[in-house]
Parts: sequence; C-alpha cells; structure tokens
Amino acid sequence: MAAGTTQVPGAGGAATGRARPRRSLRTRRLTGLGLLVALLVLVVFASIALGTKVIPFAHVWSALWAPTGTEDDIVIRSLRIPRTILGVAVGAALGLAGALIQGHTRNPLADPGLLGVNMGAAFFVVVGIYVFGVTTLFGYVWFAFAGAMVASAAVFALGAASGRGSPTPVTLALAGAALTFLLSGLVSAIILIDTDTLDAYRFWNVGSLAGRDASIAGQVAPFLVVGALIGLASAPALNALSLGEDVARSLGQSVRRTRFLGVVAITLLAGGATAACGPIGFVGLVVPHVVRAFTGPDYRWLLPASGLMGAVLLLTADIVGRLVARPGELQVGIVLALIGAPFFIALVRRRKMMAI
Repeated sequence: MAAGTTQVPGAGGAATGRARPRRSLRTRRLTGLGLLVALLVLVVFASIALGTKVIPFAHVWSALWAPTGTEDDIVIRSLRIPRTILGVAVGAALGLAGALIQGHTRNPLADPGLLGVNMGAAFFVVVGIYVFGVTTLFGYVWFAFAGAMVASAAVFALGAASGRGSPTPVTLALAGAALTFLLSGLVSAIILIDTDTLDAYRFWNVGSLAGRDASIAGQVAPFLVVGALIGLASAPALNALSLGEDVARSLGQSVRRTRFLGVVAITLLAGGATAACGPIGFVGLVVPHVVRAFTGPDYRWLLPASGLMGAVLLLTADIVGRLVARPGELQVGIVLALIGAPFFIALVRRRKMMAI
C-alpha cells in the first residue's frame, strides 16, 4: 500500500451495499412499469375483441387493419374502439387522481370524491335535467364537469378559511365531507319530487362506458391531458409534502401553491372522468395501494404507475361486465363495486397499508 494512504475497513463494502438496494429498487420499479404497459396492451386488445357479440379473432384483426364494411367491422370500429379509448382515458385519470388526493391529504382512505367532485357533478346533472330539461350525454358532460369544478373550488375555499390561509389535509377532508352531505341531500330532494329526473339521473349515475361514443372522449380529453400534466409535474412537491409542511417549506416549496395545483389537477382528472362516464368508485381508492407495492412512496414513480394501473383495472372490469351477463351486460360501476369492495377490505386489514 502506498505511503500516506489510509483505507477504512468496510467502507467500500458499505458503499456497495447501499448501491445494491438502490439498483434493486430501480429495477423493481422499471419491471413493474413494464409489466403494467404489457398488461394494458393485452386488456386493450381484449376489450376490442371480447363483448356480448362473439367475433372471431381473425375478423377482429381484419377490422383493425383492413376493414371491409361488414357488421363485425362496424361493431369494432364504431363501438368497441371508442369505448376502449374512453376506458383507458377515464381509468388512467381516476388512478392518477386517486394517488394525488391520497398524497395531498396524507389519507390512505381518500379518493377523488373526498373533494366533493362526484357529488358536485351529480348535483349539477340533476339541476340540468330538472331545470333545463337536459336529456343527452352531451349535455350531462358539461353540467357534470361544471359541478365538479364548482364543488372543488368551494372545498378549497372552505379549507383555506380555517384561519391559517392554507388548507390542510384535515380541513380539506372536513370541507369535502360537509359539502358532499349537503349536495347529497339536495340531489335526493330533487329526484324524489320529480320521477322524470330520477329516471334520467339513474342512467348517468350508474357509472358506465356503454353508450359513449368518440365525441364524449373528445370533449373531456383536453381537461384530462392538462390535469395529467399538472399532476405529474407536481411529483417532486408531493415528495416534499410527504415529509411534512415545515420540511417542504424549508426545501423551498410553497405549500399553498402546491395544494392549489393539486386540487386543480384532481378536479380536471376526476371531474372529466365523472362527467364522461358517471361516478365510478374504487379505482382511485385501490389503485395507489396496489402500485405502491413496487414503486414505494416516491411520487415520481407512483403517479405514472397509478395511471397505468387505473386504465388496466377499469378496462378489465368493463370486459368482465360484458362477458358475465350475456346477452346483456353489467355496468362497469357495478362490477368495480362487486370486486373492489372485498379487495379494499383486504387492503384495510393489512397494517402496512396505513403508512404512506
């Protein structure tokens, strides 16, 4: 050994030991994302190929790449492909919104409905039906989205009125719960006094991808894209917030701005998804817990993985609903409630789930 050189015993081994877990975690994250992408491709093809009408795979392939105008081509290109595209967009939006709301509220049981998004959309849809006579999906979309925006803004304002100037996870949750109960009572009052409104509202409120054409996806796509970009860009700030507000401020993060942008992203994502398909539960609630198993708490990985997993889960539930009730179908909201509730109960029973 050269003179004057001092070697600390075990130093090289310790550095190597620290590097190995980091490489292992990164490999696990990349593998998980790769599997989710492959699974999404698989369920997209299954969504196009499977349904209440049995279509041979050869016809499916022909309809995708060399359509001839047959009945099978029309079913696939006019019904199943738009439905699949909408399912991917809505599922990804709900999964991403769920991860964002759980991060901003630091509540593992939170979902986008906590900000009053679902009930705000429902109230405006009921008002549109009862007061303005809206009867089309095109009309429902815009009333629902406006309701989601107004409800989220009200929740943020109420949460910020706590005296500290910045909404906290607790004040956001309390404000969201209070507004949800209020709007739920108003919705019940309106639909009980008008049966026509009740019939129309039930069609939208069940949560479904059926009957939605490409124009619905086109209407909500800009809002979903903007919401996704804001949400993904907020990942570093969410990582700082997860360490506590004081730590986040010491790292140069504006807690108030981060919360505000988070509410905007959640509203655009969950509001657009709810407007297009009606209230769909469990996606935003369950998905972040599933992907956290391989991403860990880092929101730079958790957010995109939640979007992919949300799309996979929603499309899978839609496929199951088409197959189990032939020649009819179960709406995706019903299927998710049937398979999501037991799954979430199992998650709650795991004590590790309570730590984000």
